Amino acid sequence: HSSSSSGEDDSEMCGWITFTPCSLVFSWLWKNYQYVLAFYFAIQEVNKDSHLLPNLTLGFQVHNAFSSDQFTLWSTLLWLSGKMEPLPNYNCQTQTKSAAVIAGTTSAFSAEIGTLLELYKTPQVTYGPFDPMLSDEDQFPSLYQMAPKDSSLAHGMVSLLLHFGWTWVALFISDDLKGEQFLRDLKAELVKNGICVALTEKLPDTKTMYGPSNIAFWTRIRVSSANVHILHGEAGSLIIVDLAAEFFLTTGKVWIMAAKWDIIMAEMVHMLHSFHGSFSFSPHKGVIPGFQHFLKTVDPSHYPEDFYFPKLWYHLFGCSPAGSLCGKIFNCPENTSFETVSGVIDMLTMSDSSYFIYNAVYALAHVLHNMLIQKSEMGSSEDTDQPRLLPWQLHQFLKKIQFTNSAGDHISLDEKSNQMPHYDIHNAVNFPAGLGLLVKVGEFVSKSSLGQGLVINEEMIEWPIGFTETPQSVCSQSCGSGFWKVPQEGRPVCCFACVFCPQGHISNHTDTMQCVPCPTHEYPNSERTRCLQKVVTFLAYQDPLGMALACTALCLSALTAAVLGVFLRHQHTPIVKANNRALSYILLISLTFCFLCSLLFIGRPNTATCTLQPIAFGLVFTVAVATVLAKTLTVILAFNITAPGRRMRRLLVSGAPNYIIPSCSLIQLTLCGVWLGTSPPFVDSDTHSEHGHIIITCNKGSVTAFYCSLGYLGSLALGTFMVAFLARNLPDTFNEAKFLTFSMLVFCSVWLTFLPVHHSTKGKVMVAVEVFSILASSAGLLGCIFAPKCYVILLRPNSCSLHGFRDKTLCGSNKPS
Repeated sequence: HSSSSSGEDDSEMCGWITFTPCSLVFSWLWKNYQYVLAFYFAIQEVNKDSHLLPNLTLGFQVHNAFSSDQFTLWSTLLWLSGKMEPLPNYNCQTQTKSAAVIAGTTSAFSAEIGTLLELYKTPQVTYGPFDPMLSDEDQFPSLYQMAPKDSSLAHGMVSLLLHFGWTWVALFISDDLKGEQFLRDLKAELVKNGICVALTEKLPDTKTMYGPSNIAFWTRIRVSSANVHILHGEAGSLIIVDLAAEFFLTTGKVWIMAAKWDIIMAEMVHMLHSFHGSFSFSPHKGVIPGFQHFLKTVDPSHYPEDFYFPKLWYHLFGCSPAGSLCGKIFNCPENTSFETVSGVIDMLTMSDSSYFIYNAVYALAHVLHNMLIQKSEMGSSEDTDQPRLLPWQLHQFLKKIQFTNSAGDHISLDEKSNQMPHYDIHNAVNFPAGLGLLVKVGEFVSKSSLGQGLVINEEMIEWPIGFTETPQSVCSQSCGSGFWKVPQEGRPVCCFACVFCPQGHISNHTDTMQCVPCPTHEYPNSERTRCLQKVVTFLAYQDPLGMALACTALCLSALTAAVLGVFLRHQHTPIVKANNRALSYILLISLTFCFLCSLLFIGRPNTATCTLQPIAFGLVFTVAVATVLAKTLTVILAFNITAPGRRMRRLLVSGAPNYIIPSCSLIQLTLCGVWLGTSPPFVDSDTHSEHGHIIITCNKGSVTAFYCSLGYLGSLALGTFMVAFLARNLPDTFNEAKFLTFSMLVFCSVWLTFLPVHHSTKGKVMVAVEVFSILASSAGLLGCIFAPKCYVILLRPNSCSLHGFRDKTLCGSNKPS
């Protein structure tokens, strides 16, 4: 299982480098043979370089080491002893012992052979993915990793998820220390950026195929609710993924790989592959000049000692090169090369591991070069033509080595060097012929803030089968503007319900966690996406309702004035004089002001109108009700006088009922004064009663004072009604007791109805209710008391005199009575 090739002359060899590419048991991964070709190419370049190791030839050995616990130590001892049967601690090789080892696509293989190599202090440079476990200097002081740290890998993957809006992902991580570390880093980034994990699956490290767990594993992949899957693992863990994908085709899933892509992409033999359209993160690498030309021109005849090369040639072309052991089968044409290969293996695209192998050869060449220069400068007594270099002497140089390779990339084995992590993002494309390629579609350079270092060319992306546009992977669809996210109990934060913003709130962004209230002078539109300016409104004269109430008030006040004119014109008639015409005049005048005071409630409120409203309303209605009470008492006193000397006669003659008006008015005036002195009404704005409007109103100020004034007026009206009710059965010739009773019934009914309606309305409607109550109650007094009298005076004049019933004299006579 080994092949070796040396330099042109053993006497000119400055040192040996042993190279051990790792392959998997039971499976030929011919793509991995590119590792050997990259190694050959690097050795060839070093030996041709006149400035690097001049006049010296770099020799090497190549071993194919199986990644198997039962073979790893055995093959390592075999190489160290140089015998077919391993002899621990013995070296039976006739040639110079190798100065360093380049090994390991897997961390497990490097760790296993590192235990033996450490006994001899032999440097081991690994070309597999970076593993924090191998960077433990106490456990592996002689091991160096070419791959850069992948500490920013989780950062880059989350940037890609955020770029496409993927917040619901499934994780498939190898079940080892490296996988655990990556899982911790990734979950921390996911939580930080609000991305949720739908499923976490551990990939067992397996070296066997088609176990029962494999089928169960792929079944869980197919039922995953996430459309985006993240895969991270070593080659041993990915066997299960590679083989299961061949038999369990899964479409509609986007894979983001931070894995050994050489395993996943090696056998894409199906036109519809499960990993078609997926993404790969790999350390950035430049283009090595001359490497593709080397691959296009190399064939097995260049390395006759390598018997694996003819096997690969036969696998690819179905023929054997001339001069090989299999040459009798079928000789290949002269123009056969990797450039003309067709099928599933892309040998011309340099893989990550091949790039690290190339750099590892140059790193060791530079170390050997620096060691020889130091020996020369120190004037060593050793033979400079055949310098003897011991493996342990390389360590002090390996730790400090830094150089720039032919691709222009800075190379260093010092893990603490401040290199900015740089990743290439590739898209997996499976062509109909079964050839799987990785097409570079972007880059990620770690920077201070998330997402700034991500560059993606979306036009070059080939999405998986089942997607005609950019896929979505969310637990819940985004909440649009006007909605806010309500978390669902017991589920991840990415799973939520979209709820319409409440009244007075908006959200103008998607996935808003909380709706924002509009300012008091604004209101939300019907979609709850923006705030609109509220319209300032009030019960204006221009409004139909305000105009109707104002016209009604003016008409009723004019009608009251007309009634007053009729009474003045017929002031000497018995029907006018019968119930104290002075009180009738006062009542008509107060009713006129009652109708006019309603105009204070219409129009844009200001300080003056708000202050006059309670005074005018309270006083004029108190005068009106007090006048009705005085008229009622006058009727009662007049019909209860039976003797000239009785006290009631003195009260009537002295005009005692007339004192009721100033007394009641004084009490109401006192209440109004206290109201204005303590907490007067003021101009206020109502922003909530009517949607989209700011209603300018008069705030009552002191609610207690308002209800005291209204309560006093109500008590006065109720008392007047009770007095009038008791006098309703008095003789009705020129007696208005029944009319007074009915008028007060209407008055009290209006204001008793006003109270609940006033509490149930807001804004302009409430003001309109107030105005309507004023007009209705005043009109009730006017109509019930004066309408019958005006009817008699104007339409039945013969019925209004004392003798009308006998001689039908005219009511309009001006004779004094």
